[in-house]
Amino acid sequence: MGIIRKQSISGTIYSYLGVILGFVIMGILFPRVLSTKEVGLLRVMVSYATLFAQFAGLGFGAVTIKIFPHFRDAARKHHGFLGIALMVALAGFLIAAAVYLLLRPYLVEQSLEKSELFITYFYYVVPLIFFTLLFNVFDNYYRVLYNAVKGIYYKEVIQRAATLVVILLFYFKTINFHQLVILYVLVLISPSLMLLVSLIRSKQLFLKPDLKFITPDLRKQMINVGFFGILASFSGVLVMNIDILMVNNMLGLSAAGIYAITFYFGTLILVPLRTMGKISSVIISDAWKINDKETINDIYRRSSISLSVVGVLLFIGIWGNIDNVFHILGDKYLPGRMVIFFIGMANLFDIAVGISSHIIVNSKYYRSLSYFLLVFAVILVVSNLLLIPVFGLVGAAIASFISKFLYNSIKFVFLYRKFRFQPLSYHHILLILIAILAYWISTFIPTFSNYIVDIIIRSGIIFILFAVPVYYFRISEDINQRVDVIFKKITGRQS
Repeated sequence: MGIIRKQSISGTIYSYLGVILGFVIMGILFPRVLSTKEVGLLRVMVSYATLFAQFAGLGFGAVTIKIFPHFRDAARKHHGFLGIALMVALAGFLIAAAVYLLLRPYLVEQSLEKSELFITYFYYVVPLIFFTLLFNVFDNYYRVLYNAVKGIYYKEVIQRAATLVVILLFYFKTINFHQLVILYVLVLISPSLMLLVSLIRSKQLFLKPDLKFITPDLRKQMINVGFFGILASFSGVLVMNIDILMVNNMLGLSAAGIYAITFYFGTLILVPLRTMGKISSVIISDAWKINDKETINDIYRRSSISLSVVGVLLFIGIWGNIDNVFHILGDKYLPGRMVIFFIGMANLFDIAVGISSHIIVNSKYYRSLSYFLLVFAVILVVSNLLLIPVFGLVGAAIASFISKFLYNSIKFVFLYRKFRFQPLSYHHILLILIAILAYWISTFIPTFSNYIVDIIIRSGIIFILFAVPVYYFRISEDINQRVDVIFKKITGRQS
């Protein structure tokens, strides 16, 4: 856990700095500066770019994480693995871009009535696809070089800081909306360029592939992993973006804008999981290579409870301040109130099973995750089709809740049956009881006229009511150890 703990700390710091910037952008500025349609446009563009970029990767992200240990050899420039990844990415981009452009008549027809603004910026998605793909390639490469933090820093901090500048330029009428979209696209592509420069400066940009190193058996393994990686990665990104795209197609850009903003608050819970997942996946891959199940199970159990502590605290903190949230967002976003609840609850299931996806995809049963994700995607699409017409925005959130619960239950049962890996314990039950009690007590706090004062006091009380018993009952040994280290530094005591 040494590498994981070290990078998790810095990665989490960057991630939560990004969360603060994201809150300023998504929670404060977007609702005040942009119309719901304009917010919807920016979010829909990103969703399409992410979806097609993941398809364009042709499953090579899974190949990078799972197969790179065979290529790892700094003296031989890792046998030009990065060059192979870029060749695959270029081929994938040409296919993905062609598919996107061929779908234009259908997408335009779907957008004519409720999302016509998207038609104006349809072609802006193509460069976004390319540079999103490029970022994925470079970020995965850095991850297997045990430097997952760099991509997090560029994307979560630098990109969001630049986005903040662009929004402020629009707010002060220095630029118009058309110029905002152009600058927004440039900001989104910047992390990939920064990673490219970083690779050059660190002399890790090895582009000449060593094709002779790839034996027939290794080639067969790469193709197999890549094929199932396509299913897994594409399905994974599909389930992360399909709801916003379906809301846009069925309810329009304005509804998509409301959903995007309220969805953001529900996904804040996942920030620590994303950070730990990026870092731990490489360690897990190396552990599977030597069949070190004890290390894998240890990471699984400890990450589950640590992530659950942070995730549950964030959830009760957000829901305890839900009225304050809509003081910030404004009444036009009120239709998305229960979106925050259901997306938050759905993401708590993700937190509870921790890094199960990374364990499966790096094992010999990696194909199974592709099937699970495919089932997840089908359930999500069908449930969205059934629930959005009945419940509107909230229907999309309920669909996510149902789908994620089933998906995570499948992964949980699979890992237990195959390896007897099981991360849950009585600590999770105790954690839930502490959270319910802390939230219930917070409901007796009188509402203050100034919502900023109310947020500070209410959040502070919820934190104390939650954190003290969590520490006292030693719910997470890792968190307790970290807190003890901080206390010792503050008090000047030596261990």
